[in-house]
Amino acid sequence: MRKRLLIGTLVVPALAACSAVGAAPPSPTAPTSTGAAGGAITLVTHDSFALSKGILEDFTQQTGYTVNVVQPGDAGTLVNQLVLTKDAPVGDVTFGIDNTFASRALDEKVVVPPSPALTAAAVKDGAQYRVPSDTAGALTPIDVGDVCVNVDHAWFTAHKLTEPASLDDLVKPAYKGLFVTESATTSSPGFAFLLATIAAKGDGWQAYWKALKANGVKIDDGWENAWNVDYTAGGGNGQFPIVLSYSSSPVDTVPKGGTSPTTGALLDTCFRQVEYAGVIAGAKNPAGAAAFVNFLLSDEVQADIPGSMYMYPVSSSVKVPTDWAQWAPLATQPLSVPAADIAAHRSDWLQQWSDVALG
Repeated sequence: MRKRLLIGTLVVPALAACSAVGAAPPSPTAPTSTGAAGGAITLVTHDSFALSKGILEDFTQQTGYTVNVVQPGDAGTLVNQLVLTKDAPVGDVTFGIDNTFASRALDEKVVVPPSPALTAAAVKDGAQYRVPSDTAGALTPIDVGDVCVNVDHAWFTAHKLTEPASLDDLVKPAYKGLFVTESATTSSPGFAFLLATIAAKGDGWQAYWKALKANGVKIDDGWENAWNVDYTAGGGNGQFPIVLSYSSSPVDTVPKGGTSPTTGALLDTCFRQVEYAGVIAGAKNPAGAAAFVNFLLSDEVQADIPGSMYMYPVSSSVKVPTDWAQWAPLATQPLSVPAADIAAHRSDWLQQWSDVALG
């Protein structure tokens, strides 16, 4: 689905759980490169990062750098890990910090501008998605998508129940115990959904979450569990026909031989998400890290993003699959919260959300 398991050169196991309480995990062992430049880089990313088979090998052939991959969890966990280990970085480059967590990464100075500077043409295309406060260019936009509520058409048809169409519908008795979402404290989609409710409900967002909780919402740590375990149309035998995912998610539910997806996204519930890459401050191989950020902006990777990570590329020089226009459109009026407000209120909002949703 939206982000599949990584297919790449070498996968390093996720960081040990002890790191969550502040203990820095051991650094992974770097492989020996056979490329011209020699050496290796370690990519620290979320657990849903994916590129098609052979693409990381192409990076090695082009640059001489091999790639270790460390995946500590969802994007929220990723940023927490980078902050916890900033005095002893566990990698060189990161991908997956998004606009909901970007200001924290910048405030904590865990990323620095690429050096040498980026040369890929897509840099200009992505400029519209830059974090306004990131005047130095420490975070480079790589892809964009909409976090939206998704519904399982087949389930609702089988149960002869009208599908929800809005945020307000999710708190109605008819949909009690049918919605699974992700935690705002550990998941970037989860935090994006919190921000969507803040944008939609203003000062009434906490009351809305109390109503969601009373209506039996389930909260998972991350997208992988929500989609692949709990969603009825996901990877397992889930029990929840409403899930927080992406506007592009329905594309992956077209049955073999079918012509349309069995699921749909509610475009009035969407929050725009941008994912960034950056060189980790204190990286052992900053030049290799900069080369990898540049590679993520190449036509090869940008063209692969829709099929492998179900996001839109920032580059205007590549085409997305033809069925995306029909089944995976971006919202015309996504819900939004100014970046400055996210930076100013993130901690308070997350604490308040935890008290209401998890308390």
